[in-house]
Amino acid sequence: MKKSKILIGAAVLTIAGFFTIAADHIDAPAVIGGTSDITDLYAFQGQNTNNIVFVANVQGLLSPASTTGAAFDENILIEFNIDNDGDAIEDLVIQATPRDGKMYFFGPFAPAQTGLNSTILSSNGFNTVDITPYGTNAIIETNNDMSFFAGPRDDPFFFDFTRYTEIISGTATSFNNPGNDTFEGTNALSVVVELPKAMVGSGDTVNVWVESKRKQ
Repeated sequence: MKKSKILIGAAVLTIAGFFTIAADHIDAPAVIGGTSDITDLYAFQGQNTNNIVFVANVQGLLSPASTTGAAFDENILIEFNIDNDGDAIEDLVIQATPRDGKMYFFGPFAPAQTGLNSTILSSNGFNTVDITPYGTNAIIETNNDMSFFAGPRDDPFFFDFTRYTEIISGTATSFNNPGNDTFEGTNALSVVVELPKAMVGSGDTVNVWVESKRKQ
């Protein structure tokens, strides 16, 4: 699970019974070699400064060759959790799950339940976008002031993992500057939603975290 705090300023698809499995860049045994691994969460102000953008990347460290065959897992729900009153409990969720070459988005809605288990909020309506194939122009759908994307992207995360392991093992004491980017030339599968800030809260800040949940 990945968390972030950000300033915000002034037809039915039915899937249920998910639980959390989450990590970042395959550092947890439960997700190694699987499709539920979360590499990163990004939350930032949109080009339209009245908007906010949420990005969840999964299945990191994909080589260009392996990206062609990579696909979102239809048994995995990606859930952005939004706490807008500071109690560290999600007040709103945005859910994304793939089906037959499309990504289905639900929310932002109040969750049916908080915590580790989730139910798809299908009765409240949804938006869809075709999943962008690797090597093609991004497919973006806009509806009700929200925009959506799902597909492979270059992994923007910079980290010298080799040096990190040397530090952890005691054979090095600090990072090099600038170091070597372990993720250079690798890809991840991205889920992106942009929406008006007014949809997520009316205060000065929101807390955001993302979870990947496997259907049971």
